[in-house]
Amino acid sequence: MNQQTMPVGAQLREWRQRRRMSQLTLALEANISSKHLSFVETGRAQPSREMILHLCTRLTIPPREQNMLLLAAGYAPRFPARPLEDPSLAAARMAVELVLAGHEPFPALAVDRHWTLVSANRMIGPLLAGVGPALLEPPVNVLRLALHPDGLAPQIRNLTEWRHHVLERLRQQIEASADATLIELMGELESYPVPATRFPASAPPVHQTDYGGVAIPLQLDTPAGLLSLFGTVTVFGTPIDVTLSELAIEAFFPADEASAEILRAIAKTT
Repeated sequence: MNQQTMPVGAQLREWRQRRRMSQLTLALEANISSKHLSFVETGRAQPSREMILHLCTRLTIPPREQNMLLLAAGYAPRFPARPLEDPSLAAARMAVELVLAGHEPFPALAVDRHWTLVSANRMIGPLLAGVGPALLEPPVNVLRLALHPDGLAPQIRNLTEWRHHVLERLRQQIEASADATLIELMGELESYPVPATRFPASAPPVHQTDYGGVAIPLQLDTPAGLLSLFGTVTVFGTPIDVTLSELAIEAFFPADEASAEILRAIAKTT
């Protein structure tokens, strides 16, 4: 059975196992008896709406999946799930656009939970020179754009390191959400052949800045020169909507002064 047709108890059991928690551990954290938790998971006891939300909090289940659990138990969803184009989210859309524009002359973009491009500032376009047109047809998937052999992959100097970083981040997202679309995307990305480097063996090594393991710089070869960038992620702090809870802004910063100068020069001509 898929998650939409599984009983709520079975879904809670899957989430507990995914979080690598025993029944006793979850029962202690939720301040309930392990016997009652066992009855809930096996369907011998029907959990209340409050109990489901209480367990969701202990299991750090995302808002969209909390709604699915509530629906499986016959309760109304807790979080609204409005499209970003909904008039009620106009202020949130404006906030996203202000953040993106305010980050210039450095590149930034907004993505949804499946890494579909929602919006981008004007600095993203110039970095996509040479990308296959098919990959730029909406909806644009940012991870596919980065790792596909017809995408940015041939232009990434440290492709092996960056590819590992991207896949590991996606793997953590799957661990947290169990999202079927992300699992399918992971399989697709892992199947891509790593394109042969177009950089000669005699090419000078790229200077690696030590970020103490906190950031992995993206070393991107562009017509304007080699860019070394590191990224940060911004999310809505206390979202009350599923769509907003899944929206992320990826902002890139220059990792060295040479990259900053190149980006400033690109901004002047864009």
